[in-house]
Amino acid sequence: MNLILLTATDFKTENTAVLTDRRFEHIRSVHQAQEGDTLRVGKLNGDLGSAVVTSLSEHSVTLQVSCTQSPPPALPLTLIMALPRPKMLKRTLQSVTSMGVKQIYLINAYRVDKSYWSSPVLEADSLNEQLLLGLEQCVDTQLPEIHLRKRFKPFVEDELPAIAANTRALVAHPYDAAPCPIADEIPTTLAVGPEGGFIKYEVEKLREAGLQAMHIGPRILRVETAVPVLLARLFPI
Repeated sequence: MNLILLTATDFKTENTAVLTDRRFEHIRSVHQAQEGDTLRVGKLNGDLGSAVVTSLSEHSVTLQVSCTQSPPPALPLTLIMALPRPKMLKRTLQSVTSMGVKQIYLINAYRVDKSYWSSPVLEADSLNEQLLLGLEQCVDTQLPEIHLRKRFKPFVEDELPAIAANTRALVAHPYDAAPCPIADEIPTTLAVGPEGGFIKYEVEKLREAGLQAMHIGPRILRVETAVPVLLARLFPI
């Protein structure tokens, strides 16, 4: 945890926050903080700053907070992912959040197991937990937005063209595709398929929506590996 993220409910006064949960345990056990120590903190969806430990007990820590620094800029990317298996989804969400992705669409595809859509991982609290872990890792405060789309064709036909408009629109596909474009800090829409990739019909529908098929080489990577590699290739991170 490289950042202590604070929410509105943590504040007892305008600048005083009290923590009793895992963040408190981290401050006590990992930071081994004492009264008077300064910690790096941030207000969720707000600014970064610091906090002085003013009181520490067996059950809580009280912080005097000052946040005046803007968070790092978001990656100019809308990421569209075919829903991966739950464990892989957790790891991938943490990774892309730590890399600055703020707009994430989880969509259906032919090779997505139907059972994935009923996983507890897709509950709001569980998704939020993975995003917060990613923010804590990269020292950011801006929570990404996750959109769930259980029907492939309506999403691709009705929503995707507008999402992809005026962006560098790409679908990662290992076959019959152009090489990955050079890194550039420009608005981008990127679609990534499930394990085994999008089927031919899905790739054609994505192309009709304005996305260009591209690849990052001959090796077939797992989604949790492929997505960070793609982001590192597409942006000067």
